[in-house]
Amino acid sequence: MISDYLMRFVPFSDDELNDILSHFEIEYVQKNQILLKEGQICNKLYFIERGIARSYYLKKNGKEITQWFFEVGNFMSSTDSFFQQNPSFYYLEVLEDSTLYSISKIKMDILLAKYHKMEKLFRLLSIEMFTKIAHKLNAVQFQTAKERYNYMLSEFPGISQRVPLGYIASYLGMTQETLSRIRKSDLLKE
Repeated sequence: MISDYLMRFVPFSDDELNDILSHFEIEYVQKNQILLKEGQICNKLYFIERGIARSYYLKKNGKEITQWFFEVGNFMSSTDSFFQQNPSFYYLEVLEDSTLYSISKIKMDILLAKYHKMEKLFRLLSIEMFTKIAHKLNAVQFQTAKERYNYMLSEFPGISQRVPLGYIASYLGMTQETLSRIRKSDLLKE
């Protein structure tokens, strides 16, 4: 699956792809495991082969605010912490038993220096992620609660059956009660 994902962006040769994949390690992670805490430096980039995860931060009152969800077939990291080697503002938490492929910052730097195509891959991945972040910001700033919910469902189909509603509500910038009303009105229309 990770090979399919990489090849979707850049046509690596078989030898290049095999070398790149050899730098990744497979990790089996249990539900609710924290991979990174606020203040730690993120030294791994993960690819989700199976499962779902989220990044979140804590408000001063201790309330968790979900920043992003990561599903199968996507990379996950505290991006600024990983690439800049600064302390993370976010936690990374696995929400289901998951299978992850991880690569360390050191090994990633080796691959980026070795293969020009890796630089192209990360440029294209960055553009895709920046676009998704812009869409989320636009949704939070300019859309109604109902429109934000529909946006989330298009971005993460099936997530409402896999993730606690409180995480979804905080991701959407609304209360759990508002989210419940929106979901109830959708069920009544069906």
